[in-house]
Amino acid sequence: MDKYVCDVCGYVYDPEIGDPDGGIDPGVSFADLPEDWLCPLCGAPKEDFSLIE
Repeated sequence: MDKYVCDVCGYVYDPEIGDPDGGIDPGVSFADLPEDWLCPLCGAPKEDFSLIE
């Protein structure tokens, strides 16, 4: 599964980990995150994330 990095603060969303503090279970891909999900470190929206290649 693809990882995405926050362009604002550098937080990496890893679908193998999810976002436990945000209620996102492991195994949830970035595309399947709720549209209103925000970066857990800086609060940036999904639009501010880039695919790590």
